[in-house]
Amino acid sequence: MRWLVGWSSIAAHFGTAGRVSGQGDRSVFGHDPGPHHPRADPPRGGLADAAHADDPAAADADRTVHPVGAQLLWGDPDPLWAVGDWRPDEIRTVTADPADPFTRLAVLGCCGATDAELRRALYAARGGALRHLTEWSGSYTAVVQAGRRITVLGDLAGARPVFYTPWAGGTAYATAALPLADLIEAQLDIGHLAALLACPDSPEALGDGTPYAGVRRIPPGHTLILREGSREITGYEPVASLAVAAPEADPERAVEGVREALVDAVRARLTAPRHAPETLVPDPGPVPGMGPADRRAARGAPAPGVGADLSGGSASATLALLAAGLPGAPGTLPGTGSRLLAVTFNDLATPQGREGELERAHAIAGDPRLHHVVVAAAAEALPYADLDGPLTDEPGPSLVSAARERRRLAAGSADHFTGHGARQVLDAHPARMADLLLDRRRRHLLRPVAALARSAPEGPLLVPFSVYSAARRLARTPYRAGIEAAAARLREGGLGAGPSGPVDASLAALTWARPGPAARWLTGEALAEVSIRLGAAAGRPPLSLRPGEARARAVLARHAADHRVFEQAVEVRSQRLHAPFLDNQVVRAARALPESLRVQPGARAAILRGVLASAGVRELPPGWGVTAHTPNETATRLGLRAALPELLDLFRAPLLADAGLIDTRAVRQALADAADGTPVPLDGLAELVSMELWLRRLLSRRGTCWTGTTTPRRRAVPHPQSPLPRLTSR
Repeated sequence: MRWLVGWSSIAAHFGTAGRVSGQGDRSVFGHDPGPHHPRADPPRGGLADAAHADDPAAADADRTVHPVGAQLLWGDPDPLWAVGDWRPDEIRTVTADPADPFTRLAVLGCCGATDAELRRALYAARGGALRHLTEWSGSYTAVVQAGRRITVLGDLAGARPVFYTPWAGGTAYATAALPLADLIEAQLDIGHLAALLACPDSPEALGDGTPYAGVRRIPPGHTLILREGSREITGYEPVASLAVAAPEADPERAVEGVREALVDAVRARLTAPRHAPETLVPDPGPVPGMGPADRRAARGAPAPGVGADLSGGSASATLALLAAGLPGAPGTLPGTGSRLLAVTFNDLATPQGREGELERAHAIAGDPRLHHVVVAAAAEALPYADLDGPLTDEPGPSLVSAARERRRLAAGSADHFTGHGARQVLDAHPARMADLLLDRRRRHLLRPVAALARSAPEGPLLVPFSVYSAARRLARTPYRAGIEAAAARLREGGLGAGPSGPVDASLAALTWARPGPAARWLTGEALAEVSIRLGAAAGRPPLSLRPGEARARAVLARHAADHRVFEQAVEVRSQRLHAPFLDNQVVRAARALPESLRVQPGARAAILRGVLASAGVRELPPGWGVTAHTPNETATRLGLRAALPELLDLFRAPLLADAGLIDTRAVRQALADAADGTPVPLDGLAELVSMELWLRRLLSRRGTCWTGTTTPRRRAVPHPQSPLPRLTSR
C-alpha cells in the first residue's frame, strides 16, 4: 500500500527524520530570531502534544516520530513523507525559488504535467488559486506548501482520498486512514461500520467519517487547507446556480470533450517511464503445458510494458484500443515487443451466458497491435475460494473475490488499464429522470421508460406509469423530507425484499436515500444508529438540491472508494492498475454531457463508439456495447456452496455480532439459503463477509505504521483479545 503523510501544527519545532539544526526557526520567521525571541524555544519532538510536564508523553518530547519505511520529501516544520513502493517518476517535487525553499509543490502519482507546468502552477497556487492543480491528465495527489500554509487536494471521484485528524496541537493528514489511526491510537467507529452496511452509497449516513474514530475524510472535489494548526475544508469546483437550470450542452462537443480527456489520460500513462517487474522467484524452466507467460504469472510477476483488460465490454475495449492506437510503442523494454498485452478472463466453472463477450474479445484482439492472453480458471478462481489476503485500509466487497481478480491481473503487465468506473461516470443514474422533470424535459423520458417496459417480463403496460410516477414524486420531494423518510424507513424496519429486475432496481433508485443490500441482516440497534445519522444530516444543506445529480455523485464516490480497496486487495508486486475513467478530467468531461443524452438506452456504448471513431477506430464486432450483464450470480452461488463450511465457521462467533451489528443466526441461515439457490441479495452477503474478514485482519495485525519514540508506538485497536466497542443508545 502506497500513501503519503504529513502534518501541520502551531508548534514550529518537530523532531523528524529530516530535522536540520537551525532551520526550524528560520523557516517560521524568515530570519534567525535570536536566542531571546519569545518563540525561539528548544526543538520539540514529534510528540508535541506533550503540553504539560505531567503529561505521560513528555518523556518523548526530545525524540522523533516518523512513518516506518518512509521517504522524506521535506522536513520541519511541516514534514511530508511518501511511504510504500513508489516509483521514482511517481514522486515529483518543485520549488518556486531556491531563495524561498518553503514554497514548494509535491505531486505523487501519474501526472501528465511537465516540470515547467508544475512550476507555473505553484506560482499561481501561492496566491490562492487551486483548481488548475487538478486539471492535468492522470491520477495523482498534490500537496502545496506556501510558508506555513499547507494545501492538500483530493480528486473529484474519491479514488485518491485525503484523510486528516487533530494531532499535536494541529492536524495530521494522509492518503490512507490506517496510518492516522495508528498515530492517534484510535479505536473503531462502530457507527460508521453500521452505516457502511446499512446505506453504503448515502453520504448523509457516512458523513466524513472512517472506520476509525477521530479520523476524517475530506469530500471528493475538496481541499484541506492547514495554517499553523487551523483547518479549513473548501471545494475547488464551481457551484452551478440552483435557481435556473443550466443550458443544454451540445452533445457532439460534449462527446468530443470525453474523447480528448480519455486520450490524454491514456497518453499520460504511456509516456511515463516503463519499469521492469521484479521477479521474486527465478524461472524454473520449461514446464509441460505452460508457456513463458504462464510460468511468469504463476510466479506472481507481471509482464513488462503496458497491458489492459479485454473483457468484451465497451469500457475495457475502448481503453485497450486507444492505448494500442496512440503514437509510440506501449512496450519499450528490450525484448518485450511493442504490442499491448490484452488479458481476457475465461471462467471455466460457469461458461454459460458469456459466450458473446468472449467472442467479442477475440474479435477485438484480432488487431495486430494487441497481444491477446486468455486466463482460464475453474473452481479454484470462484468467489469466496480463497479468503486469505492483505489488510486493506478500509473494508470493501471486493475482498471476497480478490483471489479471483489477482489471478487475472498476475497475467497482465506492469502498467495495466482497467475499465472500472465507466458505468458510474458515463451512465445516467435513474434519479436523473427526476432532474429532467425539474427542467421540463419530459419528452426525453420516452426512450428510457420504453426500454424498461420491454425488459419487464410481466405487465409492461404498467411500467411507464410506475416509473413516471416515481420520478415525479422524487422531483417534488424536498431533500430534507426525502432523508427523513429514509431514516423513518430504517427505524421501522421496512426494508422489503430488494429489487428483482431492472424495473424494480430503477424504481428503488428513484429516492434521495435508500438502504443497502446488507441492511436486512442488521440489528434494530444498528439500524436505529444509522437512522439517527440520517436525521442529523437532513438538517444540513446538501451539495446539490437536484436529486439525480446528488445520487449520481454519491454512487460514483462509493464506487471510487471500493475501487481503492480493490487495488489494495489484488495488488501484484511491481504492477500499477490504471483506471482512467476515474481521472479528474474524464469526470469533468462526463459531467458536461447533457442529461438528455445520458438517460437514453445504450448511451455509454454510443459515447464510447464516438470516442473510438474520433480516434480512427470504426470497425467493431457485432454486439459491441450491448447492455452490460449483471454480476455472474451462478459463479457467486457456486463459490458460496464450495466455501459454505468455511463461511459458517467464520460466522460462528463473528466480530460483527460482538459489536452489535448483525444477528448471527440470521446471517448463517442466509449463507445456507444462498448456497442452496434461494433468492437472497448476494451483494449484501459479500459486504458482510468482507467486513468480517477485514475486522479479523485488522485485529490480528502486528506492528504499527510509526516508530521513533521512547515509548513504543501502539497500533489502532491494539488488543485483539479485547472486545470490540458496541453501539450505544443515545
